[in-house]
Amino acid sequence: MTPHPFSSGSAPDPTYAEHFRRHQQATTGALLVPLLFCFSAVQAQPAELEAVEVIGVTPTHGVGVAPSRLPYPVQQADGAALRDTGALGVGDQLDRQFGSISRNDAQNNPLQPDIQFRGFTASPLLGLPQGLSVYQNSVRINEAFGDTVNWDLIPDTAIRSINLISGANPLFGLNTLGGAISVETKTGFSHPGHAVEISGGSFGRVRSSVESGANNGRFGYFATLEHFDEDGWRDASPSEAIRAFASLGFRPSAESAFDLNLQYADTDLIGNGAVPIELLAQDRDAIFTAPDNTRNTLAFVDLQGSHQWSAALRVSGNVFYRDNDSEAFNGDGSEFEECEEAGGPEGFLCEEDDDKPIEDQNGQRIAEAGPGGERNAINNRSLREQRSFGGSLQMDWIADIGGLGHHLIAGAAYHAGLVDFHSNVEVAGLTPERSTRGTGLFVPEEGTAVTSSTRTWSLYVSDTIALSARMDLTLSGRFNQVEVELKDRGGTDAAGLTQPTPRLNGKHQFSRFNPAAGLRYRFAEDLSSYLGYSESTRAPTAIELACAEPDAPCNLPNSFLADPPLEQVVARNIETGLEGVWTLEDQQGRVQWGLGAFATHNDDDILFQSTGGVQSNEGFFDNVGDTRRMGLEARLDGQHPITRWYLRYSYVRAQFVDPFTVNSPNNPRADDDGQLAVADGDRIPGIPQHTLKLGADWTIARVFDLGVGIRYASGVHLRGDEANVLPETDGFATINLRAAYRPTRQLEVFARIENLLDAEYETFGLLGEADEIPGFEDFEDNRFLGPGQPLAAFVGLRWTL
Repeated sequence: MTPHPFSSGSAPDPTYAEHFRRHQQATTGALLVPLLFCFSAVQAQPAELEAVEVIGVTPTHGVGVAPSRLPYPVQQADGAALRDTGALGVGDQLDRQFGSISRNDAQNNPLQPDIQFRGFTASPLLGLPQGLSVYQNSVRINEAFGDTVNWDLIPDTAIRSINLISGANPLFGLNTLGGAISVETKTGFSHPGHAVEISGGSFGRVRSSVESGANNGRFGYFATLEHFDEDGWRDASPSEAIRAFASLGFRPSAESAFDLNLQYADTDLIGNGAVPIELLAQDRDAIFTAPDNTRNTLAFVDLQGSHQWSAALRVSGNVFYRDNDSEAFNGDGSEFEECEEAGGPEGFLCEEDDDKPIEDQNGQRIAEAGPGGERNAINNRSLREQRSFGGSLQMDWIADIGGLGHHLIAGAAYHAGLVDFHSNVEVAGLTPERSTRGTGLFVPEEGTAVTSSTRTWSLYVSDTIALSARMDLTLSGRFNQVEVELKDRGGTDAAGLTQPTPRLNGKHQFSRFNPAAGLRYRFAEDLSSYLGYSESTRAPTAIELACAEPDAPCNLPNSFLADPPLEQVVARNIETGLEGVWTLEDQQGRVQWGLGAFATHNDDDILFQSTGGVQSNEGFFDNVGDTRRMGLEARLDGQHPITRWYLRYSYVRAQFVDPFTVNSPNNPRADDDGQLAVADGDRIPGIPQHTLKLGADWTIARVFDLGVGIRYASGVHLRGDEANVLPETDGFATINLRAAYRPTRQLEVFARIENLLDAEYETFGLLGEADEIPGFEDFEDNRFLGPGQPLAAFVGLRWTL
């Protein structure tokens, strides 16, 4: 059998690099493909598995099977693509150029996007059902408390590549319901050199970075420091981010490699969210209530290594520690009302529909007004101290067994997440600008002090078998065991004092073996097809388990009041597709193409059901039954000596399968109990059915680059309208232009224009109660929309050495 060329010090085989590019955006299609597989399996003769170049798209960094043999599509972009497009991080780049990706601007902060892939979400917001796993190198970076993803913490200039792996691939562990995103970072061996970049423009935005990398063949380093600052295009919406990354590499021999990665981030973000549709019509820059501030502070250490024991056997692994403190401050309309409206004593504040006055931290009843004026608002404060640590060990082995070539991957992983969560609710008043002023009066019963621990043990295996020279069979599976433990220390006041009334204590266990199987068949060198089936799971997170009782709703992300059990979500995915390459007659250009279909069925999907709140942020988590995402995908990539272009189209139908009753008290079509009947086939809110992305780049005289990118997305249903009884948002299209001039090899001058036609559009919507806020008593429309960024222009310089 041909030995596997694993040498860590060798450059990638260009043949397999080309295979990777060919299949980086492959999608699924053709209903006849399953029959072709069956016919080919009967006719195929056993053959050895030829040597492949390893591509890092599996859980342990740097180990995997060439995508030309995988039974699912993989999309990719490198760090240069982020720089060329001017994307603000991984999430923004996914939205600009990747197929089946859409974006919800729920926070209206450029560093806090909600990213949807095939109708599954990766978002920084608590309360959303997360369905994508995200890896940085070999570490899963979904946060410990709610599986959220803080895109703002990943430094742009440290990114080597972004891989998007489709389907419910069990190898990537928990939360891989719709796919997995794998981010690889630079090293001194992959990116030697030095660069400084600065840019600025609209919204007072200034971006700057410095990076440096080098190696002497044995030792290497890479380091980067970057700063982002802007005033924001919405009123009172400034943000700042500082991010640093360093990699220290050691290559003691051609067979061994070790990398120590160090990362720090400090971000201070204002995201003032959706606004009433009637206010949006008056002023698209306006905010509703303010502020909505999130501060993240990250320290992250990851040590990874590998050793080539023989030509056929490689062992790799990692250990990591990640510490992220998230502070949130949200000023909002009050959840309390005048007691006399519920038949209570006049002049005091009560819970809604309750005649008993609320009490402050001193046990005194809180009056509805004070020296500062009316107490018609609240300040929600929270602190999440999230610490995670763990490691993995993986074997990669090529062998000839029973006359067939096998590429076997087997591994074990452990991941622990420990969280201390504190929150309090302060009674406040609204200013004329709809920001809040504090009173120093806190409601201990509305506060929370809870610790949680999540521990996950996993065993996984994958075997790619060469059934013939044309056909590969991949069998894989992963066993996960998850323990989630909650300990309640009672409510908190401003001083952090607790009430000894634990309500959330509980311990939960979830386990399952998730299988996958698939075939890849190559009809010719430039035409192949694949068919795959896979399963994956998502265990309920600590926040979902702590907020799952309809009779005791919580106010995200602050109060948790009950702890009934929830079922884990099980995703079953099937996809099939064709992909190939057309070579132009002059042999100087080529077009890569893909066409496909997929369907993913979720059992016991979890949904946050609103019970009220000014922006529907009070409620509980519930297993609402089964959901399904299915669709079609197509892609084209053209390449010519001076031109590169791409096209991505996707149709995604995300819908509920089991009828259920949803709580939506802010929906004008709800019944007297604030409920709506959701039917089989109703679409899941926030997910556009159609997305189209196309773009092109031209190089002129080797010193000028011109580029254009166009993005279209159809309308979406609003959150809170799961029954689809209200109109969708409008579809929209945006056009971005970019240009670069290189007067010398070291210097580049660039410019970008975003939303060239200044289109007014919205990517997101929800239902709320605008008339609960002073000054908006005459507003009758319950719809809130998240507006998209207007016309913007930026210029910058980049110097490299």
